[in-house]
Amino acid sequence: MNFEKQYRYIGKQTLDLTGQTTQPDAKYADEKVIKAQIAQNIKQLTELQGKLYAQDRYGVLIIFQAMDAAGKDSMIAHIMSGVNPQGCEVTSFKQPTATEIAHDYLWRIHNQVPKRGMIGIFNRSYYEDVLVSRVHPNIIVNEHIGDIDNVDQVDETFFKRRYKDLRYMEDYLQHNGYTVLKFFLHMSKEEQKQRFIRRIEIPSHNWKFSAADIRERHYWDDYQRAYDDAISQTATKSVPWYVIPSDSKWYSRLCVSEIINQRLSQLPLAYPSLDAADQAQLKTALNQLDRETD
Repeated sequence: MNFEKQYRYIGKQTLDLTGQTTQPDAKYADEKVIKAQIAQNIKQLTELQGKLYAQDRYGVLIIFQAMDAAGKDSMIAHIMSGVNPQGCEVTSFKQPTATEIAHDYLWRIHNQVPKRGMIGIFNRSYYEDVLVSRVHPNIIVNEHIGDIDNVDQVDETFFKRRYKDLRYMEDYLQHNGYTVLKFFLHMSKEEQKQRFIRRIEIPSHNWKFSAADIRERHYWDDYQRAYDDAISQTATKSVPWYVIPSDSKWYSRLCVSEIINQRLSQLPLAYPSLDAADQAQLKTALNQLDRETD
C-alpha cells in the first residue's frame, strides 16, 4: 500500500480531523508482519542516510506534531534506531525562554535546522506558535509583540500572517536543498485517555505524566480546530502534511517509516565518486600499505 499517497494532505480542501480515522487500516492486523516490515524499513533508512551523509548535498527535516501521548518520542526512538547518530539530530521544542521570546518567534528555530547531509527531527516545532498560542492567545499578548496589547488582536488575521510565514520558510528550505516532512500523529481522545491511565498506573511510566496534560486535555476540541486550520493553511503540494492514524503505535510507525523512505528515495542520493587524481592517490596509498612490513 502507498502510505505516502494515502495519508498525504496538500491543502486543496479544508481539513476536518473529526472525519479522519485514527484507526489502522484493516489490512494490517498482524503485528508480527508490521514489525517485520518496520525492521526492513529501518534497514533501508540506514542505507539512505549513509548516502545522504556522505554526499553532503541535501538535508532532511522531519517534523512531528501531535496531542500529548500520541507516541512522538517512541516513534523517533524506534524508526531512527538504525541511523548513525552522527547523521541525525533531534530537537524538542519546549516553552520559549526569556531570551527566545525577546527575538522573533522563528529565531530559535533556524539555528536548529540540520546541516546538509543530516536528518534533523523536530519533536514539536515552530507549529506550536500557531497551535498552543491559538488555543491560549494570552501567550502572544505576554510576548509584547509590536502593538498587540490584548487577546482580541490575536485574531484570524494574525494567524494567517503566521501561516504565510511558515509556508515561506519551508519554501526557503526547499530552495536550499532540504526536504521537509511533516507528520501529524492523529490519535483519538479515548486512546489518549487510556494512555494517560497507563502512565498513572504503571510506576515506570509515571515520569511521563504531568498535571498539565490533564489541563490541556480539557481543550481537546480547541486543539483539533487549531490543527485543522494550521494543517489546512500550511499544506502544499511540495510540502504536504501526512495525517497518520495513531491509535496503534505500531501501525503509525509503519506508515511513517514507509513515507520517510519513499520520500528520501526520490532524492538523487549516491556515494561521492572520485576523479582520476583522487583514484590515483588511493592506488598510491594502497601500494604503500602493501609494502609495509611488521
